[in-house]
Amino acid sequence: MERTETQMEIICNPSRETWPALVERNIPDDDAIADSVAAIVDRVRREGDTALRDYALRFDGAALDALELTADERRQAAAAVAPEVKDAIAAAAKNIAAFHAAQRPHVVDVTTQPGVRCLQRAVPIRRVGLYIPGGQAPLFSTVLMLGMPAKIAGCEEVILCTPQNATGHIAPEIIYAAEICGIDRIFRIGGAQAVAAMAYGTCSVPRVDKIFGPGNRYVTKAKQLVTSVTAIDMPAGPSEVLVLADDAARAPYVAADMLSQAEHGADSQAVLVCHSRDFAEAVNAEVALQAAKLRRTSSVEASLSHSRMVVFDDEADRIAFANAYAAEHLIISTHEPWTVAEKITAAGSVFVGNYSPESAGDYASGTNHTLPTGGWARAFSGVNLDSFQRKITYQELSPEGLQTLAPVIMTMAEAEGLDAHAAAVKVRLAKD
Repeated sequence: MERTETQMEIICNPSRETWPALVERNIPDDDAIADSVAAIVDRVRREGDTALRDYALRFDGAALDALELTADERRQAAAAVAPEVKDAIAAAAKNIAAFHAAQRPHVVDVTTQPGVRCLQRAVPIRRVGLYIPGGQAPLFSTVLMLGMPAKIAGCEEVILCTPQNATGHIAPEIIYAAEICGIDRIFRIGGAQAVAAMAYGTCSVPRVDKIFGPGNRYVTKAKQLVTSVTAIDMPAGPSEVLVLADDAARAPYVAADMLSQAEHGADSQAVLVCHSRDFAEAVNAEVALQAAKLRRTSSVEASLSHSRMVVFDDEADRIAFANAYAAEHLIISTHEPWTVAEKITAAGSVFVGNYSPESAGDYASGTNHTLPTGGWARAFSGVNLDSFQRKITYQELSPEGLQTLAPVIMTMAEAEGLDAHAAAVKVRLAKD
């Protein structure tokens, strides 16, 4: 029987040899996108604000005079936000701030041997840039996820870029969230050109030390291209979720979680790893029922066309597959979910139990929703307070400490053929 637009392929007990293909994301390289982004980045680097205004008109239909929002524009936009949305943003901000404030690092101060003291201190990145997409789903929640930790970390200046549309509109919720976070400056530019502006600086947009934020394939490619001149938060791509389930899971909950990722966009992916084909089919049926009630039908159908369900009889195989996939979001709907969670070694953020929907982390539980995708969770963490700080080490040696450590230093330096390194110690040991 042919699958409908919302039915996902079910694969039962695949051999380990097939796993690499099953965990591969369906995001083909596009040379045309790479070439287009390279041209945009180069032009912004050379022409600055002139290029930004031209691209805003071409891509967003926005005829820009001033690139930066004034204080009055920010106040007016913030005032337009509905009271209930303001209350929700405030509640989410409180939880996000609490979780990230708890991540403040302590000073490491160790005497490694008598007379040799080593320290490590965290210092904030001076200026950071946040990219917030506009479009059909203006991600004002991402403003909180990036702006709150940036300010808690102590970043001296935080700027934000987000596109303005042809009618001069920026979602007021984005601007209100920026006000809540204390964002210093807001620019009405989007796309790859905004990334380039923050990386290289223009007459209007200051050059930043690190760029954060999600975006489409153009934005992602631009972030990759500017890493020679500025840092970025992490490699990122389309959103994804993997639900790890056994007979403790409930099909309506699982379907809802998978659809919450599918509605992000056509490139998003939802994966179910479960214990039986019957359960997979029940989830497929629930997905069809729930998808029919959603507004973003085309995104959902396109996403589900390359999403899948994988059935394993053995729990160890289910956990191993989840670790191989390294999901941005991992939901554990099983008996004793914390026991399973302890065996997870690769995931951006883990949601434990039947009553922990992924959308809780997206908005208001307190954890950060800016997470590694595309399998990068094997090597990268999601955004956290450390993302906005650098670690500097210090060392102080007393005369006695240097005397004791000198043979070790000089022996190693001479063995590496670095005579000047050894001499820097010897000169301090010489008698006046």
